[in-house]
Amino acid sequence: MTDYTPRPWLASYAPGVPHEIELPEGSLYDLVKHSVDEFGENVALEFFGATTTYARLGEQINRAAEGLRKLGVKKGDPVALVLPNAPQHIVAFYAVLRLGAIVVEHNPLYTPRELRHQFEDHGAKFVIAWNKVVETIQAFPEDVAVDTIVSVDITRAMPLLTRTMLRLPISKARESRAALTTSVRNTVLWKDLVANKPIADSVPRPGADDVALLQYTSGTTGTPKGATLSHVNLTTNAAQSRAWVPTIPRGTAVVYAVLPMFHAYGLTLCLTFAMSMGSRLVLFPKFDPDLVLAVAKKRPATFLPAVPPIYERLAKAAKDKGVSLQGIQIAISGAMPLSAAVVEPWEAETGGYLVEGYGLSETSPVLMANPVGPTRRAGTVGLPLPNTEVRVVDPENPTVDRAPGESGELIVRGPQVFSGYWRKPEESAAVFVESTDDGAHWFRTGDIVRIDEDGFVSIVDRIKELIITGGFNVAPSEVEECLRGFPGIADAAVVGLPDAHSGEAVVAAVVLDAGATLDEDGVRAHVRANLTPYKVPKRFVVVEELPKSLIGKVLRRQVRDTLLAGD
Repeated sequence: MTDYTPRPWLASYAPGVPHEIELPEGSLYDLVKHSVDEFGENVALEFFGATTTYARLGEQINRAAEGLRKLGVKKGDPVALVLPNAPQHIVAFYAVLRLGAIVVEHNPLYTPRELRHQFEDHGAKFVIAWNKVVETIQAFPEDVAVDTIVSVDITRAMPLLTRTMLRLPISKARESRAALTTSVRNTVLWKDLVANKPIADSVPRPGADDVALLQYTSGTTGTPKGATLSHVNLTTNAAQSRAWVPTIPRGTAVVYAVLPMFHAYGLTLCLTFAMSMGSRLVLFPKFDPDLVLAVAKKRPATFLPAVPPIYERLAKAAKDKGVSLQGIQIAISGAMPLSAAVVEPWEAETGGYLVEGYGLSETSPVLMANPVGPTRRAGTVGLPLPNTEVRVVDPENPTVDRAPGESGELIVRGPQVFSGYWRKPEESAAVFVESTDDGAHWFRTGDIVRIDEDGFVSIVDRIKELIITGGFNVAPSEVEECLRGFPGIADAAVVGLPDAHSGEAVVAAVVLDAGATLDEDGVRAHVRANLTPYKVPKRFVVVEELPKSLIGKVLRRQVRDTLLAGD
């Protein structure tokens, strides 16, 4: 690997964005405590109109931390969170961290099988869960059984009038209530956890280098892998994000949490960035254009992180209902390509900017973003953030740099880059390459990129075979294994094909047993019973055989190329 060249992207930074930032001191708990101390009377959280001030948020965090301490949670213990976007999620996140324990985020819509696989990997014995998923966790087999479940009724954070409406003896109210809450047994109730006295100051806080979070990523094999992120990884990424948008004011900004906070993207830009800014975080349990527009009428977002389909649906709903989106200042899109067909109408309707960024779970997750302003470059994922270094190397020999302007694998280093995967030393070692000139370790992203002379990065292809649909990762092998378990399917290869709505659509090429016919509805029902809905193939293509390597591995890239040619 040659001597590292200067960073050409710095000259393309927007005015006011520093080339370097000082690394934050302290922990994520210190990050939120600073906002509690500085903006105590300001609204921190808004949920269906109910508000929580920063002072109240700080008190609830400390009460929940004491409750968890009394339950036996200690420094270094993994604590699983299985929660939608709700005030209790923010409180639980920081309460766990206050003790120096490790947050493990989970998708509450995962199937029992998917959840169990992650619990098998991290081994958490303490869980804070939405009461709708408590029974799933209680049904885990003995080898992954948990000791303590704190159950959360998210409706208790709603305004009194909303809760009263949910109790009305009419079918619509019953349906809404059933979708949001249920009765459970043999759990610690969240309301009892936060009824404790606040934790004593004498209880030690975590340090910057302590592990804060396990962020699960399927990788290329479908086997769950927990990216081990420290407090400084995450506080730095929040600070880098703040530096990138210097026009957003501290203490008065409004941030919409339409992204799920169990996802790395939503976690950093809502749970940490927004809280560190003293912002009003408006929480939505799921993306519903009508709910978002109701808030936008009264309080437009200063900052709205999302994915392209959300911007499309929100703009269409606003136009259909005659609601103005004017006043939404900055929108940052990630997780999938952003097209001009989304950007142009959005910016026309809002009068603000919509720019694209890029990151991975292993990098906390934000690595780069387009400048917010007229110098952004459409079709690129922007520029590396302050303190972030990138190189383009030969994918077959990552110690060899590619010439400027040539395509190659993106490798990165920076204070937001993780240390490795939870309890997986071999897989951790495989994703780092050591620089021969200074001994530094660089993370291999698995993405093929090109960097232009001004430092803007374009994604060309992915070495990894992950499918990214609607901003969520789908491991092909996981879906293939599920398909092979359906009667009549002898073999399967799952790939992602371009899709205007979701970025990529999950498509399955299947080989049938002799004499069998494909029951598409039956297959979809089978996959949906075992995997999250976004992993269900949108389309099936019956083929006589699948291309395979000499050792019998399905060549998914060839499958993808063949299907693309057929389209």
